[in-house]
Amino acid sequence: MNEVLAVISGEAVINNLVWLIIVGLIFWLLYWLIGYLAPPEPFNKVLRAILVVAAVIVLIGFLMSLAGHPLIRW
Repeated sequence: MNEVLAVISGEAVINNLVWLIIVGLIFWLLYWLIGYLAPPEPFNKVLRAILVVAAVIVLIGFLMSLAGHPLIRW
């Protein structure tokens, strides 16, 4: 148990939380921009689906990095 606590420090958690908030704001801004530009309907759904899939992949990668096995290495 002490090994897990040694790996997860308070600074790392705060850095990851800030990173997650910034990435979330970027995805929200892109989602809002798609709605603001209002492309024709088939493109609108496709763009939103691509955005949601990308956001889910980033979120899964973030959660996996907390477990020690990152999906995406920066």
